[in-house]
Amino acid sequence: MSRRVALLSTPWPLFNRPSIQLGTLKAFLRREIPELKVDAHHVYLNVAEAVGYDLYKAISERSWLSEACYAALLYPEREEAVRSFCTIQAKDLSPKPDFKNLWRSLKVVSERAVRSVNWARYPLIGFSICYGQLTSSLYFIKQIKKLSPHSKIALGGSSCAGRMGESLLMAFPEIDFVVSGEGEIPLLHLVKSLSMAHTKKADPSVPGLLTRSTGSPKGFSQVPRLDDLPAPDYTDYFETLKSLSEAKRFLPTLPVEMSRGCWWGKKTPPQQAGGCAFCNLNLQWKGYRSKSPLKVVREIDSLTDRFELLSVSFMDNLLPPRNLQSLFDTLAKVGKDFRVFAEIRATTSLDELLAMGAAGVAEVQVGIEALNTPLLRKLNKGTTAIQNLEIMKNCEARDVPNLTSNLITHFPGSDERDAEETLRALQFAAPFRPLKATPFWLGYGSPVWHHPEDFGIRRVRNHPFYYCLFPREIFSQLHLMLQAYEGGMKKQHRLWAGVTKVLKSWRTTYDDLHGASNRDPILSYQEGGTFLIIRERRPYGDDVTHRLRGSSRGIYLFCEKNRSLSEIVERFPGFGQEKILPFLNMMVDKKLMFREGERYLSLAVPVRGFKKKSETLI
Repeated sequence: MSRRVALLSTPWPLFNRPSIQLGTLKAFLRREIPELKVDAHHVYLNVAEAVGYDLYKAISERSWLSEACYAALLYPEREEAVRSFCTIQAKDLSPKPDFKNLWRSLKVVSERAVRSVNWARYPLIGFSICYGQLTSSLYFIKQIKKLSPHSKIALGGSSCAGRMGESLLMAFPEIDFVVSGEGEIPLLHLVKSLSMAHTKKADPSVPGLLTRSTGSPKGFSQVPRLDDLPAPDYTDYFETLKSLSEAKRFLPTLPVEMSRGCWWGKKTPPQQAGGCAFCNLNLQWKGYRSKSPLKVVREIDSLTDRFELLSVSFMDNLLPPRNLQSLFDTLAKVGKDFRVFAEIRATTSLDELLAMGAAGVAEVQVGIEALNTPLLRKLNKGTTAIQNLEIMKNCEARDVPNLTSNLITHFPGSDERDAEETLRALQFAAPFRPLKATPFWLGYGSPVWHHPEDFGIRRVRNHPFYYCLFPREIFSQLHLMLQAYEGGMKKQHRLWAGVTKVLKSWRTTYDDLHGASNRDPILSYQEGGTFLIIRERRPYGDDVTHRLRGSSRGIYLFCEKNRSLSEIVERFPGFGQEKILPFLNMMVDKKLMFREGERYLSLAVPVRGFKKKSETLI
């Protein structure tokens, strides 16, 4: 076997960052087999440049539209049906794309990408297939196989886990291998096995590597310690970017990873589906592993030096809560003006947020998902409404990352009380960055998918929208990422209509109050030493102010972190519960504090920003 491998990532990942899957696999293979030539083809970057970055971004944010665009090229006889489907999916796009011209552009740039490479040089060609990349990958596989029928095609990625990968192998004869799970070890085994084919000692059988001849070995083949992985190699992406015209070049974001798997579901037995009830983001991993903070910091420092960039995005589904502050304290000491994105848990403390802000974390995605605790239990989030409101409040302050998050609506099994409690909590959340309404969708492999009867749903199957993308004979063979079900859907739409309406108006009000001339928090306080002034900014009318003195000031500051009534009474022994409760109830009535059971949270944000160990500043 020629010592050469091609790795491909097709549309529609974010165009402004290299593929961490390709970069990590390339670095690993090159370290293990130094004489191996690994070429990583970021096809999506060429496509984004050809169709225009704005249009590419808009399509990449809509999974059905992403899959439909290449379905029209993959099955040209279905073009009219796909065009009708795309028109519906793009109804909120402005301006609306001319799909006939778009597909013509996609075909031209895709054919150019295929014909610009001598694929016959590669005995093995691997595709990374994640969300929104299925039809584009299948299109490129078919085109490449026509030009190089003897090249072996291997698939991997989150869209190839379990029965999804098995069904792709059976439905498409162009595919020779599928990696179900983590890619490094199975791909290395496959490269070595194929290189020994001429000695008749080839053995492609390894857990997680699916073939037609050996069946489907169960289990995973994983790297035991993530610290043993080399830093990803992104040179191919930057060579492609450099080849673009100067007007089309930009400064990308560097993806890094600290962990793999689900921290929240790590104690769940492997044969059970754990973690958040709606989540299917960890199908390709068994258990949970993370790199050491020092390893991650060194990797970030090295990558930003090498490519002369400062924007970094953690690709983890959730940064490991353990040692989080140590990680960012160490990163801050590097002395670079980083701009970092990360996904974190709602229980992340204020001091950890401050450490993140000091290190250059500009934005965090937080798993809020709901604002009432009974619904959070149904979602198996392991958090409470008051914890969610606390991190939303904390992220309004200076020197703390901005928060982005979703609020899941239409979750099966949610009831009238869930919607009512959400509406109540939204009144208290109004001063904070709005949550994005995300209607529940059923993902293959999620706990809801595994146990539909527990959530009052039935007849789980591939989503019927796939009928618009694949011929019936292909559709009937596939197990696909997006699933459909029956049970209570009309009821859920009725229940959540009011919440959806409030979420839309919340965004409008928040944006109006944060115009170019005023970036102060909507609900804030100024510290006066012996008194406190709280200011509410309102969309219409004058601001409203409140002054707290003495013990009232002390109690309000003590509750910057959510506190139980017993903690408050113990902290202020000179006042009994009978005197403290009326004050707390008054603050709740004025929407200046939030109450959940016997726990209380002050909602105003300090104008000048929080200080570390703020809970001690009474």
